Amino acid sequence: MGITVNQIVLHQLILENNDDENIKLATQLRKELLTITPEVEQMMLQLHQSYQNKMKAYGVFQENSIFAQHLNRLLEKESDFLSFSHQSANLLASELGKYSFADNGTLILCQYNFLATDYLFIALLDSKRSMLVDDNLEIQQTNYLEINQFDIASRINLTDLQVDAISNRYLTFIKGRVGRKISDFFMDFLGAEEGLNPKLQNQCLMQAVSDYCEQGDLNKEQSLSVKKQVFEYCKGQISLGEEIEIKELSEHIPTLKEQPFADFTVEQDYGLVESIPPVPATLKSLAKFSGSGKGVTISFDVELLNQRIIWNEEEDSLTIKGLPPNLRDQLQRQLKDQN
Repeated sequence: MGITVNQIVLHQLILENNDDENIKLATQLRKELLTITPEVEQMMLQLHQSYQNKMKAYGVFQENSIFAQHLNRLLEKESDFLSFSHQSANLLASELGKYSFADNGTLILCQYNFLATDYLFIALLDSKRSMLVDDNLEIQQTNYLEINQFDIASRINLTDLQVDAISNRYLTFIKGRVGRKISDFFMDFLGAEEGLNPKLQNQCLMQAVSDYCEQGDLNKEQSLSVKKQVFEYCKGQISLGEEIEIKELSEHIPTLKEQPFADFTVEQDYGLVESIPPVPATLKSLAKFSGSGKGVTISFDVELLNQRIIWNEEEDSLTIKGLPPNLRDQLQRQLKDQN
């Protein structure tokens, strides 16, 4: 399944001065768009796939977003893609220059179509040096773009932006793990703020499932069965790269007290959207208890609690009956070595 690249351009951000007080970034701007070649399409396909696999947050444009104003003129055909890219590159250089971590980078802007949806992809990529062997078996030094490892990127669903004026999920950006400032400066460049919160939606979904079981007067085993069904559905959606559809999920679990789960979530006003981006780490608690700290990591299926695994709240301890064979073997070998 490929993508169709419509327009693409690269610009360079160059650090001219960085003395922690007077940071200056210059821009080296292309004067024409890139020709769309098989190599360009392959690069964008790799960037698209890599972006799909990264942890993302959702955002919306603020009313005074300069970037959104430039984008709107592009979509209204009042400006062309090259002019829009020049405005974006200069805007990004100005914003990034406010931070001490400013550095060189290659800015890529691409308008492409995937599964009948138009997207605008924006990313700041690092360049790395490596070695290659040429046709004469000579070793040459070369620079290459970090296509699979990047953490400064955003993608705008242009179709959603134009069709749904109140959408809170048309913009996604990589949730930076190297410090808030990395995400913050890029959001400031876009003039955007956080929109849909997938983690909160997943947490509300789990609470709704728990409450649904409780109001249905299910016993412990029945509740665990329903939660397992929910988890299996969500796991299947994750493996397919799809979102959690509340109505579809409702059809995968029993109807309790003549009220489908989807109707229950609306009546109780959990604030769930119809389609929720899954967060695996959050959903995992439907099927497992897990935790780590002070050199200990523990994870076990929820149905094992009070069966093979006994929790003593007063003593703050867990008793495990029937250790995993590989763990028991390690303990036995350690005991033998000590003796």
